[in-house]
Amino acid sequence: MTKDQFLSTLNTSLKRLSTEERHDILQDFEEHFAIGVGEGKTEEQISASLGSPHQIAKELVATYHVDKVETTATTSNMFRAVWAVIGLGFFNLIIVLGPFIALAAIILSGWIAGISFIVSPVIVMINTIIYPEVFNFYNLFFSIALAGLGLLITIGMYYVTRTVTRWFVRYLKFNVRFLKGGLKHV
Repeated sequence: MTKDQFLSTLNTSLKRLSTEERHDILQDFEEHFAIGVGEGKTEEQISASLGSPHQIAKELVATYHVDKVETTATTSNMFRAVWAVIGLGFFNLIIVLGPFIALAAIILSGWIAGISFIVSPVIVMINTIIYPEVFNFYNLFFSIALAGLGLLITIGMYYVTRTVTRWFVRYLKFNVRFLKGGLKHV
């Protein structure tokens, strides 16, 4: 594969990144070719030593999205990072998607429980308005206690969500390094 073919394939594979990011990456690879030619290698030898441009692009996109979720941990950034890391190989479908779904389900259920406990006094009051004959103070006080517990749960879920997100980003970074073969620095 010639330099132009390699860079064209790499550029096409990097379409998910911004134009500026692609330009920087392509300049780096042009430097690789310039250095290699300076050492007396052919363009085909250099491109063969670099590897598949498709796989390089997958790794770079995954690294970009993992770094982005590390700086700005939004839900959409997390999903993009997970999908980019899954795209590195079929093995990641199980290794990344399984834990992600399990953790997301646990976190979502914790938030739902906390919020539903907080709203329980409102539900008791609505029930009292609709069916005034079933009102008793035990239900009201129990729902107020649940609301307090719900506040504690949601505060706890905030910290749990932040911590789990941080750990999962580390796990994604570890996974990307593992697939690149860079575990000697772990």
